[in-house]
Amino acid sequence: MPANAASPGTAPPTPHGEGRLIVLLAIGGNALVALSKFVAAALTGSSAMWSEGVHSLADLANELLLLYGLRRADAPATPDHPFGHGREVYFWSFIVALMVFVVGASVSFFEGVSHWLDPHPIGHPLANYIVLAASFVFEGVSWIAALRAVRRKKGTLGYFEAMRRSKDPTVFTVLLEDSAALIGLAIAFAGITLAAWTGEPRFDAAASLLIAALLAATSYFLARETKGLLIGEPAHPHVQKLLLDIAQADSAVRHANGVVTAQLGPDHVLVALSAEFEDGLRSDDIEASVQRIEHAIAAQRPDVVGVFVKPQSQATWKERRATLSSPDTLAP
Repeated sequence: MPANAASPGTAPPTPHGEGRLIVLLAIGGNALVALSKFVAAALTGSSAMWSEGVHSLADLANELLLLYGLRRADAPATPDHPFGHGREVYFWSFIVALMVFVVGASVSFFEGVSHWLDPHPIGHPLANYIVLAASFVFEGVSWIAALRAVRRKKGTLGYFEAMRRSKDPTVFTVLLEDSAALIGLAIAFAGITLAAWTGEPRFDAAASLLIAALLAATSYFLARETKGLLIGEPAHPHVQKLLLDIAQADSAVRHANGVVTAQLGPDHVLVALSAEFEDGLRSDDIEASVQRIEHAIAAQRPDVVGVFVKPQSQATWKERRATLSSPDTLAP
């Protein structure tokens, strides 16, 4: 009887195109927004507008990194990466979170402090308002597209709960960045308006500091959620239950003990099954059963890129799982 039977690494399924479309839309919008904000900042000398320009430039760079991560995740399995490159998406999403803080928040903070210590009046405030209005339209179109995609994904869950549970960070990252961008535009509008109305340019500097705080909070949330995916998370509980049901349904399996899964990417799941087989089976019978289980899983879950089945008694499985402080499996 083999101690471990495994399916070879299969070619990973191609990720859904919706995330890539959302990212491309965000790239186009942020390119236009960043250019218009920098032009307005040069004309008016507004600290908040300069911070917003850096914010949009950082968002543009981030979305290019997300797009690169999606392309890398499509790479086929290789001997060095037998289960594909799905975690490329998680790595680049984590880099995006760092970029939001290092580029966006840091530059905005520096700009706000500089203008607070050395305030100067804003010129041509109308140019700022025109750019802010156009930016709101561009960002709004991207935000609505991302929001619709998230609504289709989240089901009955709340938005933040869906973000925490999601195994695909791309669309949620774009939605969060666009949400921060819209809030940042509102902060910039308030700071510029108060500075022009009162003649106190420090309101403009204060807007830059608030934008920096907003970006820092966004960066923290993105980094925290992406970290879990990067270091390894199990598949959704309903996926684990389906895997156990498939194994239990095979005629040669007496008891499907449990399953351990690893989410290797948005569409890449690695599976290790523990199963107690019927007494009296030959090695050939067990191998045939493993093949049936593999084929059944492939038919229902094309995102599973590897299946390992270990013949094991139920008592042994429970004993070994009891040594873990927080089991990541479902009891059948």
